[in-house]
Amino acid sequence: MLNNKADSKTNIDKISGSKIIVALDYADATSAMSLVNQLDPTLCKLKVGKELFTAAGPQLVEQLVAKNFQVFLDLKFHDIPNTVAKACKAASDLGVWMLNVHASGGLEMMQAAKQAVEKSPNRPFLIAVTVLTSMNKAQLSLIGIKGTLENHVVRLAKLTKQAGLDGVVCSAGEAPKLRKELGSDFCLVTPGIRPENASLDDQKRVASPKAALSMGASYLVIGRPITQATQPLAALTQIYKEITQPQ
Repeated sequence: MLNNKADSKTNIDKISGSKIIVALDYADATSAMSLVNQLDPTLCKLKVGKELFTAAGPQLVEQLVAKNFQVFLDLKFHDIPNTVAKACKAASDLGVWMLNVHASGGLEMMQAAKQAVEKSPNRPFLIAVTVLTSMNKAQLSLIGIKGTLENHVVRLAKLTKQAGLDGVVCSAGEAPKLRKELGSDFCLVTPGIRPENASLDDQKRVASPKAALSMGASYLVIGRPITQATQPLAALTQIYKEITQPQ
């Protein structure tokens, strides 16, 4: 597992290894591990979200780390600063490679989260969620957010960088603007990745793996195109080859 030192200040130093993060969107540990046992930790990282973590708990995360997978704990913490800080500290202690909070929790909350993970002997990446990829401008308007979706994403991303976090979750469409505004060492984690001709499922803002990387993404979150494939390892390997082979 990547050893992220607590005193590491250069974000780009930690952007390494496979750019593919496989989303373990399962309801139980047995199903998740059945898939994991077919994958290769040199080809991908893993994402554990709310459903699986609620069902399987910290023990599953520790099992994945023990199998040499880098784990993105995708719990999107959003609460008062002290509560979020304690949650981030507990997540860091599990040995995760990455965790996240909601940028809409505000500057003080994100700063508290950063201070908490800095104390970890193996400091994880700490990123923030800007706007969920299942949302569009119309849905933002319903909750009182005015202006364009892109401007709202940029505003939250700038607040995230001000708080000292490593990066944000964003759609591929926002990546070029964020890369221009926030620099090359700011980590951009992009969900909604679908290989050519794949189903969009419940995502509204999507891109192919190569397109997302060309737009500035640092890491790609890919779920169903791998997890629901007849041969998951073959599907993962194909995507890995596509994004790593020379142009």
